[in-house]
Amino acid sequence: MPLSEHEQRMLEQIESALYAEDPKFASSVRGGRLRTTTSRRRLQAAALFVLGLVLLVVGIAVPVRPGGFPVISLVGFIVMFAAGVLLLVGGSRAAARAAGAESGGSAAGGRDRSRGNRQQRRSGGGFSERMEDRFRKRFEQD
Repeated sequence: MPLSEHEQRMLEQIESALYAEDPKFASSVRGGRLRTTTSRRRLQAAALFVLGLVLLVVGIAVPVRPGGFPVISLVGFIVMFAAGVLLLVGGSRAAARAAGAESGGSAAGGRDRSRGNRQQRRSGGGFSERMEDRFRKRFEQD
């Protein structure tokens, strides 16, 4: 079902307000660079996990056990664990770096800009407040 002209205008207003309030988030949602970083990170984590799995199996199969403990298997487990951590945590750091680079500065500079935007929103009646007012007015008219 296509949008009416009024709905299209409202959507355009919401988009422009999003770009004005949080350009870092808007660029990360819009850009494809963030997705390639995430897929590369997933591939690295998968390769590291497979390497850890191979070390785990080789450590069990090889009779080299200093002190009766399968050290190679332990290393394999640690590598597998590191792959999981890389998959879960590494993607958010890479996303922050990519978003910081796209916004035209470092991650710290992006944080400073977003703090300034938050202060402006608090002092001048932000976008969400205007949308809430419009929503209330729409139902009061009916």
